[in-house]
Amino acid sequence: MSLIAVIQQDLRSIASTLSGTLTSLFKDPIENKELWSSLYQLGYRSVFFVLLTLGFLGAIMNLQTGYQAQRILGDCAMVGEQMMPLLVRQLAPTLTGLMVATRVGSGIAAELGSMVVTEQVDALRMCGASPIGYLLKPRFLACMVMVPALTVFGGVIAFVAGLVVSGWVFGIQPASYACFDQVNRWDVWECCIKAFVFSMVIPIVSGSAGLNAYGGSEGVGEATTKAVVESCLAVIMLDLLVGGVIFLLR
Repeated sequence: MSLIAVIQQDLRSIASTLSGTLTSLFKDPIENKELWSSLYQLGYRSVFFVLLTLGFLGAIMNLQTGYQAQRILGDCAMVGEQMMPLLVRQLAPTLTGLMVATRVGSGIAAELGSMVVTEQVDALRMCGASPIGYLLKPRFLACMVMVPALTVFGGVIAFVAGLVVSGWVFGIQPASYACFDQVNRWDVWECCIKAFVFSMVIPIVSGSAGLNAYGGSEGVGEATTKAVVESCLAVIMLDLLVGGVIFLLR
């Protein structure tokens, strides 16, 4: 099968999964037990991973930015003011989306893929239950709640890490670093839209990969890898798309 045919097949599968999930939101009742379990598994258990990653990346970016400003301009006073818009519209939502796609996307694909190859999904169909409504919808709703929340927490930790590094390495005062004069409503809107879009795309792409797994444990591994790769690619592509649209609307 050619690469174009594979891409077309994956896009059709993702579109079908998205259509089924959105239909299930208004048609099928919500399983509260599954929803709370998904909120815990996809959100709470991802907090440490996301915060640790965003903290280190925030520190690294401020360290490199301060170094370049010191080398080129000889003054690091504007580091915080210039980093704040980048943190709000890019660093917090996109890196959080990538971290969630890595951890949560792989988990969704592996769990659903295992249920497919062990015929548990077929058993659900025989019982008259929708696999998408019963298995994917709670994870979809959990991601829509938790990804924006993790984006906020990750952004705060990245800000604190940048504040500490800038003060410790370059002697920038906290009041000077914490300058939000360059942050406008478009930056905030871009952050919110990206977090919302990523929260929808990650479970749909990962769920599609898991529900189409086949071939035993090897197929589950392939579905998990596919989910991570395609989820990360979707986050990066949508990051460019949303950012470009917001830039044109400014």
